[in-house]
Amino acid sequence: MSRPGVCRVTWRALRARRWELAGLGGWSLVESLPALLAGYLVARAVDEGFLAGRLLNGLAWLGVLAVAVLVGAAATGRTYRSLAAVVEPFRDEVAAQVIRGALRDATRVGGRPDSAAVTRLTHQMEIVRDTFAGLLMVTRGFLFSAGAALLGLLALAPVVAALAVAPLLAGLVVFLAALPAMVTHQRAYVRAGEQLGQSAATALAGHRDVLACGAQTRVTAEVAGWVAAQAAAERMLARMAAIRSLSLGIGGWLPLLVLMVTAPWLVERGLTAGAVLGALIYVSTGLQPALHTLVQGLGGGGLRYAVTLENILRTYPVSDDQRPSALAARMPRCRPPGTADRPPALEVRGLTFGYGPRARPVLQNFSLTLADRDHLAVVGPSGAGKSTLAALMAGLVPPQAGTVHLAGTRVAEVEPTVLARMRVLVPQEAYVFTGSLADNLRYLRPDADDDTLEVALDALGARPLATRLGGLGAPVAPALLSAGERQLIAAVRAWLAPAPLVILDEATCHLDPVLETTVEAAFARRPGTLVVIAHRISSALRAGRVLVLDGDEPVVGTHEQLMARSATYRVLVGCWDDSVVPSPAAASARQG
Repeated sequence: MSRPGVCRVTWRALRARRWELAGLGGWSLVESLPALLAGYLVARAVDEGFLAGRLLNGLAWLGVLAVAVLVGAAATGRTYRSLAAVVEPFRDEVAAQVIRGALRDATRVGGRPDSAAVTRLTHQMEIVRDTFAGLLMVTRGFLFSAGAALLGLLALAPVVAALAVAPLLAGLVVFLAALPAMVTHQRAYVRAGEQLGQSAATALAGHRDVLACGAQTRVTAEVAGWVAAQAAAERMLARMAAIRSLSLGIGGWLPLLVLMVTAPWLVERGLTAGAVLGALIYVSTGLQPALHTLVQGLGGGGLRYAVTLENILRTYPVSDDQRPSALAARMPRCRPPGTADRPPALEVRGLTFGYGPRARPVLQNFSLTLADRDHLAVVGPSGAGKSTLAALMAGLVPPQAGTVHLAGTRVAEVEPTVLARMRVLVPQEAYVFTGSLADNLRYLRPDADDDTLEVALDALGARPLATRLGGLGAPVAPALLSAGERQLIAAVRAWLAPAPLVILDEATCHLDPVLETTVEAAFARRPGTLVVIAHRISSALRAGRVLVLDGDEPVVGTHEQLMARSATYRVLVGCWDDSVVPSPAAASARQG
């Protein structure tokens, strides 16, 4: 019905739940008992009961039919349970794919939030769930109901089955021939609806700018154009309904007409009145409703399912497996210490970034190289660009010029899932979610056992906090934690992460100086590279190198070198006399 992606995803979902489908088929078989027996039992009731003057015999045959109807009704409830076991997990999988795709696109370098993601996750996701369930129901209904009716017709008289099947097949051919055009028009309708939503959302969000620029006419015309496009697509869908009606007329009503016209001829050939009546029942209560349900289901819900799921897969492709991407496979592996050809842990080349095309660049033609095990502190006055540099290093913001490389790989070429394994950024506002303390700590390293978590708590001085909360299994309520406690939990989580590069963006500003020293010392001992956006000058005194951002030319060096070369750094340290260069210990004590 649509591109291979839809067929492949649907088939994979059905194959993964083959046992649930088997249960659905079994209950559908029981449900189809009335369709299988109705015509035959009515024929026996008429021929061997009522026409033969045996009222009780006729009522007995109808009683058997009543029992079959009750059994089929009981099985109907079971079919819906089996249907839910197939549909709901499929809906969850596609919804998870939409969420992953939207987050991936929004967090990749240069990415932007998808304004249509909410529509896909709510309205379109419900369409996929409901129409997928409808497709299963109409397909199995047609197979079992039409199959049961045809078997009943064969049991009555093969010639009657042949008379009914010929127009039925003709109606199916007409419908299937028109199906590709129906898919095309349904696709145009869905995409027109998305474009209309995006256009209207953009116009409403920027209505003040529209009024200020006097662009009301142009913007209104653009939105009206998409309204007209959606209306035209919907009118075309309505025209397609005429083709469905034609196929129903040929395949559903023509068999009845054929049977009624040929009834005298059939009776002359020995067919009883009961058999003729039974054949009419099979066609009117079995074949015709089954075909009607199939045509309306495929022509309505089936088209919406195929086009809507295709739209989701086109935006957020579903991979066939969870193997690492080719890019991840090409990424450099960790090499033993001392390997000569190891690329720098972080390399920034000619970086330029400003907030707006006419704004003064926060960074201009900036370059920096950090090797494995380097410990860099970034200091500078408020607004100098420290957090901006952290976001650029982490690949959260694309530079206007220049490149950022992690382990020899350009950040702009790395998929978000791979990038997350290469670096971890801890912002000033730490995020802690509702759940256990262990769940919060394992967020970036799910395979960490309890012993590993205990070691991390001790290393970063978080043991008192864990004890106060009640241990690793204790529930954590973010609103009941102080800003410092949230920062400490986030720090332990980052320390446990396997990423070789850690960037702390004022991530300890709410901790007291003693605990901040403990946390930064633990990160300094951790394998990998550490970048600290310093909140206190003591963080710079603990670092191997310091980068000073002061709005002019950035300066990199050791504490002693910067005390001699950078006036900004001397001011930050608190020494206004150029001739006095305090020791790191003295400066740390003064800062504390």
